Amino acid sequence: MQKNKQAVNLELMKVVVGLGNPGEKYAKTRHNVGFLVIEEILKKYAASPHVSKKLQSILYFLDKKRILVKPQTFMNASGKAVNRVVNFYKVMPDGLLVVHDDVDLEFGDIKHQFGRGAAGHKGVDSVIEALGSDQFGRVRVGIGRPTTAVEIEEWVLQNFSEDPGEVQNLIDRAAEVVINWLREG
Repeated sequence: MQKNKQAVNLELMKVVVGLGNPGEKYAKTRHNVGFLVIEEILKKYAASPHVSKKLQSILYFLDKKRILVKPQTFMNASGKAVNRVVNFYKVMPDGLLVVHDDVDLEFGDIKHQFGRGAAGHKGVDSVIEALGSDQFGRVRVGIGRPTTAVEIEEWVLQNFSEDPGEVQNLIDRAAEVVINWLREG
């Protein structure tokens, strides 16, 4: 006689990390697109912030299997917080999605990819180094390059100069890509 085996819930833990810099000074800068996308998603889901000093992050639990994360390290040290979150929640590579600005994409372009190098983005480089792998999902949000003689490091830390409606449209579309990913599987 066979015993009834209880079904095991193997639902994938999904963690979305928005890259940015903590603090009001950086709130509306190009480099904080990841944070802005997280904030847009939170307009559609009810989730209170949980500050974790241990994980160096603010976490928003959409449910038991979906978490939004805003690392509270600065951008170039994002990997520390991401690594702590991934290890604590035992997130598999295909369960991690990192949202970040990208100067190599024209303003308004969005690319959803898996397993790519950092392409010079120091925050993404920090994540790859901390995880020891580039095998995770990314939503690259195009902020474009400066059209004047401004260094990239200065450019990304400036507030958007584009029309606020266009910026909001970009954030909305990137948030929709993330929401669709969260709904999959």
